[in-house]
Amino acid sequence: MIADNAGEMATMDLPTAQVANVCVRATGWLERIDGHLEARRRAGYVRVCHGDLHLRNLCLTKDRPILFDAIEFDDRLAVIDVAYDLGFLLMDLEHRGLRSAANIVFNRYLDRTGDLGLIAALPLFMGLRAAVRAQVSALAGDGPEARRYLDLARSPLEPEPARLVAIGGLSGTGKSTLARALAPLLGRAPGALMCRSDVIRKQRAGVSDTDRLPESAYSRESSRAVYAALLARAEQALAASHGAVVDAVFARSEERAQIEDVARKAGVSFTGLWLDADPVTLAVRVSGRFGDASDADARVVAAQATYDPGEIRWHRIDAAKSPDDARAAARAILRLG
Repeated sequence: MIADNAGEMATMDLPTAQVANVCVRATGWLERIDGHLEARRRAGYVRVCHGDLHLRNLCLTKDRPILFDAIEFDDRLAVIDVAYDLGFLLMDLEHRGLRSAANIVFNRYLDRTGDLGLIAALPLFMGLRAAVRAQVSALAGDGPEARRYLDLARSPLEPEPARLVAIGGLSGTGKSTLARALAPLLGRAPGALMCRSDVIRKQRAGVSDTDRLPESAYSRESSRAVYAALLARAEQALAASHGAVVDAVFARSEERAQIEDVARKAGVSFTGLWLDADPVTLAVRVSGRFGDASDADARVVAAQATYDPGEIRWHRIDAAKSPDDARAAARAILRLG
């Protein structure tokens, strides 16, 4: 496909050097992950998909997304890696300036499927989808649009250092709200993988995010398993040169040391953020929650207030103010502009 794209784009009114750059980078990516793609095929991730999954083939009906106009006439286009299907939607959201929405889709898909292996393939697939759209636009005589797609095809294929951000603090400090705000800003499209302890705990229990768990699910042994899964999830993202934002209480110094060690072993930048707020504010916040993965209530907050977290060396942020204030402080620490 890469060679076919190169040949077709060479006949179009597109910047020759840029076309060559995209094809060289795509070929390099393919060579690096060829074995990984074959392993995904053997594992069943290559199957009949939609094949043309962009926003013009999606609609909302009674608040449910409905896919239509799938490719049914050519198995060469429809029988693909599921990540190639997802990559089209993520690329289209990025093209339309909807990075935050793309990050939500990306993370929600991974939470539902557990298919973290697609992360390594996503830059190539998003690049190829954008290159195809560049061809379509060029054939339609829309040169500016074609060049924008060509720019987008190059972007995910360029080297991008991964980084790991951990957000800790007691329940109600706004860790998840901050994680959702930061994830789209970190790394290449569609932004960082979000790793949330509350979500992982529910997954391990085999329940939906909003189902309440019994106290036994929060035993020390269970929490160790949740943190181990949390670290493994971040490790897999970093191994694919993709950023991660990890959201957990991190009340114990050994838990903070473990997540720092993940970054050290991966050879990537680490930033720890610790959110502070007074117990009254925290109790009010958790009491007003609904439809959230966290089971924390005012009683849990009161218990957490007795914790001795030890020396906290992470950047401390006053989370008693508005989420916008916490987000601004975090962006300044992370130098996100």
